[in-house]
Amino acid sequence: MWPGPRAGQTIIPHTMRHLRRPLARFRRVLLGALVLAALAATGCQSLGYYAQSVNGHLTLMNAARPVNDWLQDERTPPDLQARLQLAQQLRGFASQALHLPDNASYRRYADLRRRAVVWNVAAAPPDSLTLKSWCFMVVGCVSYRGYFDEAEAQALGRQLAQQGWEVDVYPVPAYSTLGWLNWLGGDPLLSTFIVYGEGDLAGLLFHELAHQQVYVDHDSAFNESYATAVERLGVRQWLATRPAEVREAHARGQRHRREFRALQQRTREALAALYARGGGAPHAAAASAAERGAGPEPDASRRQATASQASALGANRTNESGLAGADRPAPPLTAGDLNQAPGEGENGPLDRAALLARKTQLMQDFAAQYRALQTDWAARGEPDARHDRWVAKANNASFGLQSVYQGWVPAFEALFEGQGCDWPRFHAAVAELARQPRPARDAALSRLAEGAAPAAVRQPALAACRVFGSSVF
Repeated sequence: MWPGPRAGQTIIPHTMRHLRRPLARFRRVLLGALVLAALAATGCQSLGYYAQSVNGHLTLMNAARPVNDWLQDERTPPDLQARLQLAQQLRGFASQALHLPDNASYRRYADLRRRAVVWNVAAAPPDSLTLKSWCFMVVGCVSYRGYFDEAEAQALGRQLAQQGWEVDVYPVPAYSTLGWLNWLGGDPLLSTFIVYGEGDLAGLLFHELAHQQVYVDHDSAFNESYATAVERLGVRQWLATRPAEVREAHARGQRHRREFRALQQRTREALAALYARGGGAPHAAAASAAERGAGPEPDASRRQATASQASALGANRTNESGLAGADRPAPPLTAGDLNQAPGEGENGPLDRAALLARKTQLMQDFAAQYRALQTDWAARGEPDARHDRWVAKANNASFGLQSVYQGWVPAFEALFEGQGCDWPRFHAAVAELARQPRPARDAALSRLAEGAAPAAVRQPALAACRVFGSSVF
């Protein structure tokens, strides 16, 4: 008979040690149930995909051990012990200081012995940033397809390339199940992101726990902006308690990211404006997809905040660019985005040859401007090659994934300030917004955004917030 948890242990992680054999049986039962559902809903051709998704996720869950076990194991390397201790400090801070859910998530750790937890495949036509969609039971339609096996992802990428798509196969270091599996041990810490810098690791945990705090179906802008605001505000509050060298290291990384994101966005807008001038027949692959009803994903927040098709249970966190927090991949452009792209109407339609020639020049300009950025970083004594791989393979698929997706962040920061920088009141106000119909919710956020001060004014105002008698930031 189990004697109960030892001092300092939480019950749910402790019991996972006694669930190894039951979990194996559970895996077979759940896998069988989902296989039957897949057969009924989608036919035999999807069976293998759903099977690898479910089996991959449950294998990950079974590999996770309570953090306390790792810390007490003398074979655990000192560097890993230090990172796990930091992660547990962050986990406690998230619940105690930021009032985020206090549950089983991020209290276990799994060493995956690979560089990614899943690999995603995204595809776009040569003359558009609109991504191909795949539809799945439970999670609906999303603009990527995920695999636990890299070889399977690469095989699909080659197949799509042969059909004429521009393809991006990228590793994903983390995904979230939105707390749906806390009863099974929750989302674990993973070797794929435990090595992140302190500020980035904090941001990842705060962001994902925010998705467990409030989540609205079919409103990706609301979900991601709220989680990003929690991430930014929470990281500032955490770093205020840390040594100056930790704060400076995070600030340096953030400067580089802002500059790189700005370059990405300028290029993406230029490509969107160019493609809006195409005026011809759609690319054959895109036309075929449209005939099958596989248009752009209407709500990509599942990429961040619904159950991911990659595991049939969870949601992807980031892409190969290695950007955490606000730098995660954003929803693809829709036809509406393209219609509103800068530059439309300034010139007449282009034939396909001229359009593709200008596209090539834009991509070359992007690479040249990135090299200039790197030269500037090096001149500051801050060399940074983190984005080299992303730039080297940049195409329509990768730019389609990298849109700015933080539109409501100023509104949520204004709401936080309006609630006296009080986290429980802020979360309650967000939950109240979430209960409103979409038009009323958007109108309320618009009013908050319109009333928000410019960032240069807003940040000092937030810095003046005080919680429990001490400065939040």
